[in-house]
Amino acid sequence: MATHRRPKQPGHSRVVVLTAAAAATVALSAQSAWADPPPSTTDVKTQLDGLNAQAERATEQYDGAKEKADGLRQQASQLQDQVARTQAQVDQLKEGLASVAGQQYRQDGLDPSVQLMLSASPAGYLDRATTQHQADISEAGALKTLQQAERALNQQKQDATTALVQLDATSTALNSAKTQVQAKLQQAQSLLNSLTASQRAALAAAQQQAEGGEVSRGTTRADLSALPQASGQAGTAVQAALSRLGDPYLWSASGPTAFDCSGLMQWAYRQAGVQLPRTSQEQATVGIAVPGLAQAQPGDLVIYNAQDGPRGHVGMYIGNGEVVHAPHAGTVVRVMQADAMSIATIRRV
Repeated sequence: MATHRRPKQPGHSRVVVLTAAAAATVALSAQSAWADPPPSTTDVKTQLDGLNAQAERATEQYDGAKEKADGLRQQASQLQDQVARTQAQVDQLKEGLASVAGQQYRQDGLDPSVQLMLSASPAGYLDRATTQHQADISEAGALKTLQQAERALNQQKQDATTALVQLDATSTALNSAKTQVQAKLQQAQSLLNSLTASQRAALAAAQQQAEGGEVSRGTTRADLSALPQASGQAGTAVQAALSRLGDPYLWSASGPTAFDCSGLMQWAYRQAGVQLPRTSQEQATVGIAVPGLAQAQPGDLVIYNAQDGPRGHVGMYIGNGEVVHAPHAGTVVRVMQADAMSIATIRRV
């Protein structure tokens, strides 16, 4: 008969060895976990700067696509109105020509020479014939007008269809850019949420140092009264931009109480009666080029290089080596040193 034995319990010495091994494993694991130091403020700032730059680039793409979509939508609407008006004109011309053709069919059953012989009043018949000839000329003109109207109608229909197709493609690009912006902003916010209060304070100080100081509404970090006075449209634009100090950055916003970088430029110059294009890439082509920062005047647009390409950000020169700008998500409209970032071009509007 088989004998069932309980498994032998480990001895005291064995328990001690196993416990010691487990403790060593835990210690090694803990040591490994703490081997990688937490990211420094510089590392976090680099990551945030990269995410904000990507979000800003996607925002500019969104702004450009939105501007194009708005224009195409207006164009398509105008073309559709033209199609409706021209169609009504064509229908009216066709109706008139059909009526004339029916009348001629009823009256012109006999050969004109036979009608003349049978007519009780040859003179009256000749008068009517002259009138009919003039009517024929008028009818030919109406027919030509109809043909021209039909050609215009066909072209307008084709233009409207093309505009609608372009609008559909632009709307797709618009949605894609919007998704990219939201994703980058969410990543940046998640990174900020992972920081402690002291890390956030250190990050803000590092950002301020990188920008050469900043000013927002209600602060006295910069003496704006010492700025050179600008006149004309540029002066009006500068004062308009400075009046928004402290207003929040909001992607794809162009005022009056929230802005992205190019939206602030567009809104400020609109107050001076000047219409700027919507994106920083387009704004980098307006007006005339200024050779360098030493020649910049208040109101000039300072366009900065992006991290992976040109013309990613824009600010407005206000004098004393400073620009007013809307930096990125989580910040407000503020002033920074104009040379805090790599400058791509300076444009005088």
